[in-house]
Parts: sequence; C-alpha cells; structure tokens
Amino acid sequence: MPESARFTKPLHWCGHLLGFSLGGFFDGIMLHQILQWHHLLSALPGELFRDIRLQIFADGLFHGVMYVVAAAGLWLLWRVRQEFSTAGADQILFADVLIGFGAWHILDGILSHWLIGIHRIRMDSSNPLVWDLVWFFAFGIAPLLLGWLLRRYPRSGRSMRGGTAASVTVVTILSAAAVSMLPAPNATQVIVYFMPGTTAQQVFSAAMAADARIIGFDASQTLWAFELADAGQSKNLYRHGALFVSNSMFPASCLSWSRLI
Repeated sequence: MPESARFTKPLHWCGHLLGFSLGGFFDGIMLHQILQWHHLLSALPGELFRDIRLQIFADGLFHGVMYVVAAAGLWLLWRVRQEFSTAGADQILFADVLIGFGAWHILDGILSHWLIGIHRIRMDSSNPLVWDLVWFFAFGIAPLLLGWLLRRYPRSGRSMRGGTAASVTVVTILSAAAVSMLPAPNATQVIVYFMPGTTAQQVFSAAMAADARIIGFDASQTLWAFELADAGQSKNLYRHGALFVSNSMFPASCLSWSRLI
C-alpha cells in the first residue's frame, strides 16, 4: 500500500492548498515586488493598464485570493491535526505542499502566460518564452515531480515529527503572507492607512514630512495614495500618524478606492 494511502484526503488537500498559496505568494513577492519583472496584468494592452495604480490594485486582489486559499489550507490542517502523530505524516505533508507549489506555477504558466496572456515572466525580455519555460520547469515541473516521488517512495530513517512539520509549514505560509504586504523595493507609489478620525490637514502634514504628493483617497478618507519623491521617506509617514504603508491595496482593505485627484 502506498505511503499516502494511510492518510485521509483532507490531509492531502491541506498540503495542496498551502503549497498552492505559497506558490502564489512566492510569485507575487519575487516577480511583482523584488525583481519587478511584471505585474499581474502587465501584458494587457491599452492606456488603462499602463496606470501603475491599477496594476498594484490587481496585484493586491491576487494576493487576496492567495490569502483565502491559504486560510482554507490552514483550516484543513487544524482539522487533521490528530494525524500528525502517525509515522510518515511529515513526508506526506511536505510532498503535498511541493505538489501544490508546482501546480500553481504550471497553472499560471499555461493560463496566464500562454492562453490568456495577461503577463509573461519577464516583460522586458526580447525572448519572453525562454523565461516562461525556465520558470515553468524550475518552479512548476521540478517541485511537482519531487513531491510525487516523495509520496510514492517513502524515505527511511529518522524523520521530523508530523506536528513539527505542520508548525514549520504554518510559519512559512504566514511569513510569506506577511512579506507579500510589504512595499516593493524602491516603490514610490504607496497606499497609506491612517487611523479613523485623522483630519485632512494631518494627512497633508504627513505628506509634506515625507516629501510626497497625494494622488488619491477612498471615500472614508482614511486610505490615501501617495507618490513619494524618495522610497526611503515612507518611514516618515509612520511618524505622522500612518498605521500601514504598502504598495498592495488589498491588505489595506482598499476595495473601495475609487476617487482620484
């Protein structure tokens, strides 16, 4: 009987969902924020999609979907916690996370890059297909194949306890979710959340202290979009009443951001 057959489907699914969400966070953090090779909708034509604020908004919604997937995986992980004491649970959980991680990149490559065409891995490349294929095999096929091998051929010897493996998985997912909310390096367009009750004059004072230009705000006037002259000045916003500064609008609950000035 295969090693994986000794465990319930919810245990497998929690690993798949957590790996899938981790793949999404990894892409968003590495490609949208750190490397800045593309945004979610970078390949769509038209003047509308050249607006960086719309691109950031789409990235935020994308991360929001990954939060939902991760939350579902964590809930299943809690439900099957009694299985962690079973020998081999650590390997199965890790294998399923790898399968989910690889599945995300395979799905993203086929749909987003080649069928729908909303972005490519490296938009500024003269041969984007090469980058698509490298990413597809390195982060899609390879992890999925490794996960399948771990499930099919159990390793022998001492292993990590299932509870420890689950804890490591949870910490990894939560850390990735937290990092996804940070502004991209050198990002000058940021979303700033002020405490309710903050006056417009206080916001203008914060903008002046950070050498920033106000480019938009939501209906409640607690969420503002700033253009910074220097990305390093974002720390001054915290000194003047900001509770949250990010270049991703979803973590700041900016789904109603619609009024521009």
